[in-house]
Amino acid sequence: MAVSTSTTLASLLPEIVAEAIFQANEQSLMRSLVRNFNIPAGSGNTIKVPVYPTFTAVAGAEATAFPAAPTTVNTGSVQLTAGEVGMSATVSDIAMIGASSNVIADIGGQFGRGIAQKIDEDLCALFDGFTTNVVGDGSAAISAADIFKAIAKLRTLKVPASNMFCVIHPEIAYDLKDNLTNTFANPNDGLSTEVMRNSFVGTLGGVPVYESAAIANTGTAGDYKGAVFHRDALGLAMMKDITIETQRESTLRADTITASAVYGVGELIDSYGVELHNLSSLT
Repeated sequence: MAVSTSTTLASLLPEIVAEAIFQANEQSLMRSLVRNFNIPAGSGNTIKVPVYPTFTAVAGAEATAFPAAPTTVNTGSVQLTAGEVGMSATVSDIAMIGASSNVIADIGGQFGRGIAQKIDEDLCALFDGFTTNVVGDGSAAISAADIFKAIAKLRTLKVPASNMFCVIHPEIAYDLKDNLTNTFANPNDGLSTEVMRNSFVGTLGGVPVYESAAIANTGTAGDYKGAVFHRDALGLAMMKDITIETQRESTLRADTITASAVYGVGELIDSYGVELHNLSSLT
């Protein structure tokens, strides 16, 4: 009599991949807050993103040339280079046959969340690169004034008010929420993904504030660097979204499942972001 075992795992790949991609999109906060690009197949592992200068309009008289000389458009560019990230898991035949839970969904979910966390960590690490404007020196807890100051600095530089966000570590967000619980605007009904709804703290000065544990400390407990930034400040270039493959390990009576993705991150416009450097009172 034929017996189905986990040796047929390859036939379940579509379910694993679907769950992994869903979780990666749902669980990555930063992916939704930055400019996204695709690296076309056959074009190498880099993409150059053009960065245009700003222009200033001047008044002119009818049928008369504008007083200023024509502006020469010189575009700069930022190169994003993709690299591979991934993870592997070995699932035994007994684990597959005897599990009471949906092993396929569990594996896909774990892989998706793992890739999402890595994307967020890589993008949050770029906050430390904002040098045009920095608010705080890591010696004090955050206040609403810090965020208002960051917003003011961006708007002074004529950064568009739409698509502006603030992301801070949960321990930093604690101090903000502790002082502003009753005055925060928290209209989160329109947020599109689960992680955006769960990470949403509130709105200050028209800017949504999110918390993310993907922000690493500076090496000192409680010392974190968040940011207020426009979507165009940072970029994420995807060369290959999550792919999954299996390999049968007959001597182990198990299957090894490997998930990988290829992407690159980078700062696009430094003046479109403000670093927030604060020390949590929880330390």
